[in-house]
Amino acid sequence: MTGRDPHPLPSTGLPTLVDIDTVAGHLGVSVRHIRRLIDERRIPFVKVGRLVRFDVDVIAEWIDAHRTDVLHRRGMGLQVRGGGR
Repeated sequence: MTGRDPHPLPSTGLPTLVDIDTVAGHLGVSVRHIRRLIDERRIPFVKVGRLVRFDVDVIAEWIDAHRTDVLHRRGMGLQVRGGGR
């Protein structure tokens, strides 16, 4: 088996949505933590009826927006390194 969907959906322009287990696994956190982020409205999500789904493109943007620059010591002062914000 090649791992490809035998019945691919036609390109509709709709976002690719994934479930909470997928997001938790990708972020390396527990499902419980993702549920807390949802409850606190700290992570973008989509409700489909009673189901919670996540747009993979929006989650990628959210991750980028929450990226933190690394500080490196040089002498007595700190300098910001990296191309974050």
